[in-house]
Amino acid sequence: MMTDLFEGGMEDLWSIAVVLLQVWLSVMIGLIMIPAMFGFSLGVTSVYIQILVKILEWATLRIQRGHREQPTLPVPAPLPNGLIQREGGSMEQEMGELRRYRTQSISRGEFALSDSFYFYRKGLESIVDDQVTQRFSSEELVSWNLLTRTNHNFHYISLRLTIIWGLGVIIRYCVLFPLRITLAIIGLSWLVIGTTLVGFLPKNRVKTWLSELVHLMCYRICARGLSATIQYHNKENKPQKGGICVANHTSPIDIVILANDGCYAMVGQCHGGLMGVIQRSMVRSCPHVWFERSEMRDRHAVTSRLRAHVAAKTNLPILIFPEGTCINNTSVMMFKKGSFEIGGTIYPVAIKYDPRFGDAFWNSAKYNMVSYLLRMMTSWAIVVNVWYLPPMTREEGEDAAQFANRVKSAIAHQGGLLDMAWDGSLKRDKVKEEFKEQQQKMYSSMVVGKKRRKSETFRKDNQDTVILE
Repeated sequence: MMTDLFEGGMEDLWSIAVVLLQVWLSVMIGLIMIPAMFGFSLGVTSVYIQILVKILEWATLRIQRGHREQPTLPVPAPLPNGLIQREGGSMEQEMGELRRYRTQSISRGEFALSDSFYFYRKGLESIVDDQVTQRFSSEELVSWNLLTRTNHNFHYISLRLTIIWGLGVIIRYCVLFPLRITLAIIGLSWLVIGTTLVGFLPKNRVKTWLSELVHLMCYRICARGLSATIQYHNKENKPQKGGICVANHTSPIDIVILANDGCYAMVGQCHGGLMGVIQRSMVRSCPHVWFERSEMRDRHAVTSRLRAHVAAKTNLPILIFPEGTCINNTSVMMFKKGSFEIGGTIYPVAIKYDPRFGDAFWNSAKYNMVSYLLRMMTSWAIVVNVWYLPPMTREEGEDAAQFANRVKSAIAHQGGLLDMAWDGSLKRDKVKEEFKEQQQKMYSSMVVGKKRRKSETFRKDNQDTVILE
């Protein structure tokens, strides 16, 4: 009898589990997947974000009140807008200020011992307030967003705040995380299967249409798997076929964010494993540009293949991140000029994430891809604004580096990001010698160059005098 009861209890448990699984899949397919595949929303995510905003605002007020009521609690550090006030002038202007106290003008073109103080100050500024390496760490928050990993400056405040945090942990790890994992698996599986099947069709308009449809569906499912709320601005400037889309780079999911609103041809290195399977299936249905490791070192070969892709006006726009690495979404760093030597029309895009709901920045030096994706899937949500900027072309007399800087400045201005001239490769490499030599040449041109110009002017005046005589 006990055996029968045990078997009956197990059958009941299995029945309940099957029913729960059916309900789970029905809700996921009916309320999330199907709306995502056809590009519309039922408004669930918007309501969820609004509730989050209210909770985070309440938590911020509660923390502020707790600090007033309990002065012993450590006060969170203010946002690092700059520990020191930097001069905005050029090297010549700042050295001129230093020489002013010695009543010696820099226009005399002579070395002055006070010039060394300029370099001392710049060195100390870099040590105390390094503006470059700050861009390779997570953006600081104004207040706690109820995520455990951001609770560095915020300690126990009240019982209600602790209960809200505990409920948030349960919701994020027991409800949102399984849902997001399921959607990600379905989205990637459908991407591999769908693009492989489309790849067997002959090359024609139907194949192109089906390929774009499959890509859009898969990326939209993956975006829903991150609870992504994306606001696109100025859609009339969306990248067109035969063009090059360039954007600032914060995260690998930048691709999902942009491809959620349109299809792009991806550019990158061929990989093995699961990534290789996805790449090979994608290229069967769409002309993505994948390079072997040996080809990546051949700049001419890379440029030639990209030019050939852009020359075909029926090809999807190429998506390129010219920074070459992920930056923490507070700045835009130097754009590699190679992307701007290809020719054609550049379509700039600015991407700005809201850090209150989750940190989208991928610190590849600290987290591998799996750890990063787990952090994303256990965040509250991904809230991001995307601005399509007017198309830009290279002006007459403008070289590739100048064009790249002009596009970078436009993206930084639109996204409210800091425009920086430093190379993002400093994330892993040491400062190049050419940067040091550039400072040396600038100072040399001020001291030696001015003497030379004065000598040349003197010789020219003497020659003119001889001719007149």
